[in-house]
Amino acid sequence: MENNAQQPRKRGIFESFIKGVEVVGNWLPHPFWLFIYLSLIVVGLSYYLGNAGVAVKYMAAKAGEAPQEVTVAVENLLTFKQMRLFMADFVKTYVNFAPLGLVMVMTLGIGIVERSGMISALMRKTILGAPSYLVTAVLALVGINANLASDAGIIFTPVIGAAVFKALGRNPWVGIIAGFAAASGGFTANFFIAGTDALLAGITESAAKGMNVPGPTHPLINWYFMAVATVVVMLVTTFVTEKFTVKVLGDTAHDKNSDELLKHAVTPEENRGLRWATVMGVLCIGILLYLTIPEGSFFRADDGSIVPRSPFLNSVVGILFFLFFFVGIAYGFGAGTIKKMDDVPKLMQQGLSGGLSFLVVVLPAAIFVQLFNASKLTTVLAVNGAHWLEHMNLGGIPLLVMFILLCTFINLFITSGSAKWLILAPIFVPMFSIVGFSPALTQVAYRIGDSSSNIISPLSYYVPVIIGLLEQYRTDPDTKIGIGTVISLEMPYTIAYLICFTALLIAWYTLGLPLGPGTPALM
Repeated sequence: MENNAQQPRKRGIFESFIKGVEVVGNWLPHPFWLFIYLSLIVVGLSYYLGNAGVAVKYMAAKAGEAPQEVTVAVENLLTFKQMRLFMADFVKTYVNFAPLGLVMVMTLGIGIVERSGMISALMRKTILGAPSYLVTAVLALVGINANLASDAGIIFTPVIGAAVFKALGRNPWVGIIAGFAAASGGFTANFFIAGTDALLAGITESAAKGMNVPGPTHPLINWYFMAVATVVVMLVTTFVTEKFTVKVLGDTAHDKNSDELLKHAVTPEENRGLRWATVMGVLCIGILLYLTIPEGSFFRADDGSIVPRSPFLNSVVGILFFLFFFVGIAYGFGAGTIKKMDDVPKLMQQGLSGGLSFLVVVLPAAIFVQLFNASKLTTVLAVNGAHWLEHMNLGGIPLLVMFILLCTFINLFITSGSAKWLILAPIFVPMFSIVGFSPALTQVAYRIGDSSSNIISPLSYYVPVIIGLLEQYRTDPDTKIGIGTVISLEMPYTIAYLICFTALLIAWYTLGLPLGPGTPALM
């Protein structure tokens, strides 16, 4: 029996396929060099296609304005003009890279609550011994709804997922992968109205009105569907994590017994620290409510609103940092893990030390993204894909499915959701209206394809972030971590999201349910 227990677990067909994806993906060079090679390829393509005069014409949408026909040509990046811009903006390209500041600030804040021991004590006190799927479900739900904070949610969820899973004695890699899947792959779903709803609806409205397409185009046009999709994505994330990711990565949660749990019991000092942290947390939340709830308060927009856009939502990263900062310090002094104020910056430094590899990879990643966008290859790719789908002459459910798949494919190369929709909306909103699709239905189909493949896009801003987090929590120094690791572990989520999102939309379409308030799927 002992020998049988030590035999390696036999992989299933799909698990073997995913492992193969990881192996093949990790044959690629280190992400630092991979992004450099990709940058050189983009420069070469821009030179060849730019000199060949490759260009596309399309109707460009802009929120609040009628669509206008524009011509976009591939830009040769080897001209003096482009090369001078590249050199002049070299530092700016790195410093302004979208995830860089978010990661650093969140890591500094979470470093205090993690290194002081607060997360460990809190998790052990609240959900130690709870079913593993419940912990995963809570993390997934937080991640899905974290798009209220836009990009900050995509960074926060895997970071906090790793810390929570580690505190519970589970594999922190599982928390990173599940958190990233929920926050990025489920980015379009939400119980609430987020800035994404308003942004996409404004582009949809421009495309619809410019082409005289009837139908509502307000920010709530996808709300009913997205609220239900939130529950679906939470269940799917939990299922894939517990049935697949845990098996691939390994996890100690299922091996715990009552004696082991007792070893992790919260000490009296930790209980005192949690009480102090609770008092500080209540005080911080009270101040936050005072600055947000009253009319005309600090965190309200000029028109008095809080969602979908307001200083409150724009300040989420800063709010979370200060919450972690003060609550972590309160816990540290209460539990005795912080003896003097000089210990605070030391804890922040320890938390930041694990992210040094990310700072290195970000440089070529930022350069690649900047060059790819400057070359206009993204626009050429999206417009040609749209014309290809138009020529297929489909209708009904097959058209919806093909459109979702097209958006999924394009999303591997153009990661900005609003940028893609600015290109695709003027083409597909009027085109799909001919077969009876409302603007809301076209928009929601786009959002499904745009969101599901975020987590497997090799060009995503956040892949270097996840690689850095995996390296930070790596226990075996010989384990190779690369883009193939991230893509292989996230691919099951993408497949599951695509299937379930699409199945939900087909059911919605078939039953003729409204996608939002006063928003039918069909015209």
